[in-house]
Amino acid sequence: MDGPDFSFERAALTNGYSQVCGIDEAGRGPWAGPVVAAAVILDTARIPQGLDDSKKLGAARREALFAEIMASATVGIGIAEVAQIDRDNILAATLWAMGEAVRLLTIPPNLALVDGNRAPKLVCPAQTIVAGDARSLSIAAASIVAKVTRDRIMAELDRAYPVYGFARHKGYGTALHRAALMRHGPSPVHRKSFAPVARLLAR
Repeated sequence: MDGPDFSFERAALTNGYSQVCGIDEAGRGPWAGPVVAAAVILDTARIPQGLDDSKKLGAARREALFAEIMASATVGIGIAEVAQIDRDNILAATLWAMGEAVRLLTIPPNLALVDGNRAPKLVCPAQTIVAGDARSLSIAAASIVAKVTRDRIMAELDRAYPVYGFARHKGYGTALHRAALMRHGPSPVHRKSFAPVARLLAR
């Protein structure tokens, strides 16, 4: 079967875990902006159709699914800002954001399915799943929530700092972004601990 399914969640529910959340993040790699994590507990009676890894979906489809997820599921969102990324490093900030997303769930989960091979410290057990956003519906839903939330933040930052083109590249290291950095220097929302930005600051 192509795309994510509910097999990980179904196995967990069969083993007595009544509330299973999926966790994913968006924005580990960009040179600017926050890293955003989401935790999602799907309602088994109202799972949106077409959930998939956010990277495989177009922007309009992600927005539509985001609205469906927010209306039908239990969602928590954690945001680690640039200052935290620069202070703690991107991995630590990402794991913190994941933990914050779980903390903000209004229903406490008793199992977390986490995309990747590193899990944050949580009050519940966690199961890591490599490429989980393409395998688990709960993680796929979390990937969509994290991506859409971060894209909206970057659109706001584009209005605040229009010379960098954040709305187009979302802070990733494109040629357009590199040229803007060279021309204007880093903004307050650039990650000064990331090598391309650090090199400019060192000049």
